[in-house]
Amino acid sequence: MAELPDGKPSEPTAPVPGLARTDFYAAIRRNKRNTVWLCMIMIVIAGGLGYVIGWAAEIVYLSALRHGEPLGVVEALTYRSPWGVTGAGVMLVAGAIWVMVAISVGDLILLALAGAREVPPESEPVLHNVVEEMALAAGLPKPRVFLLESPALNAFATGLRPEKSAIAVTRGLLDRLTRSELQGVVAHEMGHVANSDVLYATAVAVVVGLIALVSDAVLRGALRGGLRTSGRSRSKGGAAALALVVVLVFAVLAPLAAWLVQMSISREREYLADATAVKLARNPLGLIGALEKIDTTSERFKGANRAIQHLFIANPFRKFGVRSSALFSTHPPTPERVERLRNLG
Repeated sequence: MAELPDGKPSEPTAPVPGLARTDFYAAIRRNKRNTVWLCMIMIVIAGGLGYVIGWAAEIVYLSALRHGEPLGVVEALTYRSPWGVTGAGVMLVAGAIWVMVAISVGDLILLALAGAREVPPESEPVLHNVVEEMALAAGLPKPRVFLLESPALNAFATGLRPEKSAIAVTRGLLDRLTRSELQGVVAHEMGHVANSDVLYATAVAVVVGLIALVSDAVLRGALRGGLRTSGRSRSKGGAAALALVVVLVFAVLAPLAAWLVQMSISREREYLADATAVKLARNPLGLIGALEKIDTTSERFKGANRAIQHLFIANPFRKFGVRSSALFSTHPPTPERVERLRNLG
């Protein structure tokens, strides 16, 4: 294999079988639409948890007031709760405030967690040149360039705004990919920056954390104090006992549902970044080759943190094959990503 003047090996010129016309515009529209729906589901889960908590509290309160006339189960289930509406509003406002706090310092935290080191152009000229090329193609400011001293093949992008973005790649990826493949990876990460994926990931993770935190508090409070209330309320039609059961079930299921939605959003944004990379690099073969090399390597980035595993181009802890459970995967299976790149239309 010949080498280019910058020292990177050249790519084979033979066409890749199965490559079809790349309709990346349709793929981008589809993945953005899917993400919007998934984010709406996340908002419904958060608001629904707040409503159920408020509804249950009001049902228990009304049951205690009606000493002579029990509150029936049907009446409780069909009751339109003002307390529930308030609870839903509180959850949504708290989530918005928490998201804004996380967004203000998120990029610095992510780079520190990964152990990334910023490198100047004179020490890594090829990497800087490729990043600048993809930034120009995207019409965005050039991100800061970071290096992860690891033999693993991986990369991630951060930056809640394009002007504060950063791209980090591992030493192994920089040493073992051809220039075209490196362009594909960097274009993928620029796609994350252009599509505000870090903003999505941060906001969604914060909302999932809020749902889990509130659910845990509800479970602790209900199990400690609610059982006594439900025991006294069985003679009053069982409405309070029903409310306790409903809120317990919802407190258990809401965090799981939110986490599954988070995984779905993460997978959709990976597909979107892949499609955007084709748009920027104008060559799907580079990203296809890079993904195939990343998938076959046995090295894993040991400096990764599970809190940021979904940000990498490939999960640094485990490999997701075609038989992996889609519900619990942070990334789509690499063969499926390659297949979509071969024929996005």
